Amino acid sequence: MTGDDRIRTDIAHNARVWNYWLGGKDNYPVDREVGDQVTGFYPGIGEVARADRAFLGRVVTHLTAESGVRQFLDIGTGLPTADNTHEVAQHLAPEARVVYVDNDPIVLTHARALLTSSPEGVTDYVDADARDPERILREAARTLDLTRPVAVIMLGILNFVLDTAEARSVVRTLVDAVPSGSYLALTHPTLEPELGGEGNAAAMAFWNENATPPITARTRAEFTSFLDGLDVLEPGVVSCASWRFAPASEVAQFGAVGRKP
Repeated sequence: MTGDDRIRTDIAHNARVWNYWLGGKDNYPVDREVGDQVTGFYPGIGEVARADRAFLGRVVTHLTAESGVRQFLDIGTGLPTADNTHEVAQHLAPEARVVYVDNDPIVLTHARALLTSSPEGVTDYVDADARDPERILREAARTLDLTRPVAVIMLGILNFVLDTAEARSVVRTLVDAVPSGSYLALTHPTLEPELGGEGNAAAMAFWNENATPPITARTRAEFTSFLDGLDVLEPGVVSCASWRFAPASEVAQFGAVGRKP
């Protein structure tokens, strides 16, 4: 099946709805309709999308400038917008190597936009499902040296792996494959009231009835379990809006970065 064959314009899809919430144009009327309805249930969802994107920028900046990371594996990258991982990393370190992973056909058709790179660096794209970490690692190894530190970035993707044990297994397989000094960056939606997540419940229920792929929220404890065995960078597990930033308001999306000792 080709990328174009997989494109459904009659049902909303996460990558396109997320693009809509970020102010992008790579979406269809059904995506905008569902996006607006979700916003009706949870008015802060656009703020979540923007906070998640800003978290990516801060994390990549920190890991490139402060931690010396030069390799990034960005899984569930979504549609290209401004300040993509390779743009942030290669602005600071032109030799940085970035592999994007997604299985959304719309993202695939936009791969050329992602496959730009500084002359000194490399940017590549892998068409794979996050639930197939062995394939991701096999394909990524064509571009990345997995004997040297890699930053594995999984923002808003584990929430589409509905079984928590499977999600932990995915993370463990990826982390086990990279050496000491590598990093794992995560974000994940939550229903916990400390971050105002109660409104997520109705929005997620609506989403799961009207869009694809299905989504789940997780507790702080469940989210933290993905970081087992890693040294979690300060400030720990927080709203992604608050990670090394003082936002006007927090969002119901956990964010954290761990380092493999």
